[in-house]
Amino acid sequence: MAMLGKRRPSRAASGKSGLVRQPAAKSTSASDTSDALVVERLAHDGRGVAHDATGKTVFIDRALPGERVDAAVHVNRKRFDEAHVKALLHRSQQRVEPPCVYFGQCGGCQLQHMAIEAQRTHKQDVLCELFARQGIELGPPHVLHGSSEHYRRRARLGVKIDGQGNVLLGFRAAHSHRLVDIHQCHVLVEPLQALLPPLRALLATLEAPRLVGHIELLATASECVLLVRQLKAHALDAERWQAFAKQQGGALGAWLGRESASLHWYSAEPVLEETLQIEGQPPLTLTFAPGDFLQVNADVNQQMVAQVVKWLAPAPGQHVMDLFAGMGNFSLPIASGGAKVHAVEGSASMVARISSNAARNGLDVSAQQADLSDSAAVETLLTNQQHLDALVLDPPRNGAETVCKALSRYPVPRLAYVSCDPATLARDAAHLVQAGYRIKQVAVADMFLHTAHMESLMLFEYEG
Repeated sequence: MAMLGKRRPSRAASGKSGLVRQPAAKSTSASDTSDALVVERLAHDGRGVAHDATGKTVFIDRALPGERVDAAVHVNRKRFDEAHVKALLHRSQQRVEPPCVYFGQCGGCQLQHMAIEAQRTHKQDVLCELFARQGIELGPPHVLHGSSEHYRRRARLGVKIDGQGNVLLGFRAAHSHRLVDIHQCHVLVEPLQALLPPLRALLATLEAPRLVGHIELLATASECVLLVRQLKAHALDAERWQAFAKQQGGALGAWLGRESASLHWYSAEPVLEETLQIEGQPPLTLTFAPGDFLQVNADVNQQMVAQVVKWLAPAPGQHVMDLFAGMGNFSLPIASGGAKVHAVEGSASMVARISSNAARNGLDVSAQQADLSDSAAVETLLTNQQHLDALVLDPPRNGAETVCKALSRYPVPRLAYVSCDPATLARDAAHLVQAGYRIKQVAVADMFLHTAHMESLMLFEYEG
């Protein structure tokens, strides 16, 4: 990996980008145009990419590289068209039978028609291509992955009443507000999957089902939690929810109100806990509350934390700062390795959560609130936290550009960056490489199996 993270000379654009840059023009009405096209590759969102007889780019839903398809254009745009497959004329060896009966209707999983290993290769390729656009060569990323089914421990189901008065429960269709009514879900963990039939039956008995907007499902190691988003309280339906909670044995609450919703429990209030078991460390228990961020895939999250701890190798006497620290997902395991950790979060409630979790586990973690998108705040933070041995970044989708720009003036020896958006990661990495950091390790975490989404991890070292 001698070339890993090294700048290369800029090159002319190939014209083969997988990213779709949406023009301002609005979609036109569906077209009857139909033509046979050869799929050249996948776009970053998982759609097949082809070119029509005029050379115009066509993005084709659920088409795979190497396939020849009879495609119908359903959206015409100035620079590209969007299409779907009318007939599959030549089939890719990567194509498999989707495991979910709602594939193609539900917008939750875009890649179930693609073999698992091919999905992971695609995600590796996406990361490498985005970095290539920044002039940075990557070696093949390592892949972290878990089970290929029943991995999702957190989900939000929409609730709607159709024109005939039937209650619909499910996920939205892709690029649409239309609700797809489901009776099962291939990716939900089994305890949540088992709740769908009785939940549907209960919704059909409610006096005022139109007051229900959506239902959040959450499974911890010890129990299942349902949170109902309800526009206002309804006494008779509250009794039904209470009976449901008692019958199912789980925790059930409701966010009540149109604007500033308050949480009311129909059951005993649960103690929500996440357990992290890192090799060579005692188990760590992190408490959290409804609304706190929690990764959807417990197994892959555990692997990501273990990978970051291994890369940073925290030891007594070291000082580490964790930015965008959440409830302490990385802070606590790093502190458990012996390092002194300073955690920073934008939310006051999460700062309190980090502090209580650290105290509960007897760990040396300090925490503070700061706006990490504000350059002055970041400058102050890095000035006050000099002599750091390592830094962890785990930002939201918009990345950590402000922090990465500041790190050129306040370099740290090692930096672990965990990203849920490979495009913003590539952008931020370009700032770091320009400032003298080099990429030493790369991993892709298949957190969201059967979708085009992924987590990426990188270890940077400062070489000046």
